Amino acid sequence: MAQQAVERHNAKTEKSDLVEKLVHVNRVAKTVKGGRTMSFAAIVVVGDQKGRVGYGSGKASEVPEAITKATNEAKKNMVRIPLREGRTLHHDIAGRFGAGKVYLRSAPAGTGVIAGGPMRAIFEVLGVQDVVAKSVGSNNPYNMIKATFNALLGINSPRMVAAKRGKKVGDIVSRRENTANAKNAVEEA
Repeated sequence: MAQQAVERHNAKTEKSDLVEKLVHVNRVAKTVKGGRTMSFAAIVVVGDQKGRVGYGSGKASEVPEAITKATNEAKKNMVRIPLREGRTLHHDIAGRFGAGKVYLRSAPAGTGVIAGGPMRAIFEVLGVQDVVAKSVGSNNPYNMIKATFNALLGINSPRMVAAKRGKKVGDIVSRRENTANAKNAVEEA
């Protein structure tokens, strides 16, 4: 019995490591026969700052209830994103959702998070410390978040590429260095 209580407590504390960020709250109105009914829609991103992140939206008649619903949905929809050195992306990538387009670029150490609005919230809860991001098109927070997730889900780590090709990680990473050395040798000749 005590073992089950400990496991339950550990499961709760494991979830408490998550960082939640409220991205946007919107007041929405529904017109009905007697007039308008007001409610609130919220978007929340949740992450562990170690490569896991999720987003969710919730709608309720009061703001705290909407935030709670969005947070619960975000925790259910968490995905793991591979990070290079635990601080930046492995490669540059573009994402799209509807009219919203985002461009994400990996950056050298010390650059910081150069991104605006909803993208900044995602990178902060994801644990990315160095990234340059640009949003083009729609500035609707729903579209920006979905476009950013579309891009993040397309990121491949060298390990994933090696597994797809049936090679070792060293072969793929060293090939990049070998091509750079070959270019330098050609330039010197």
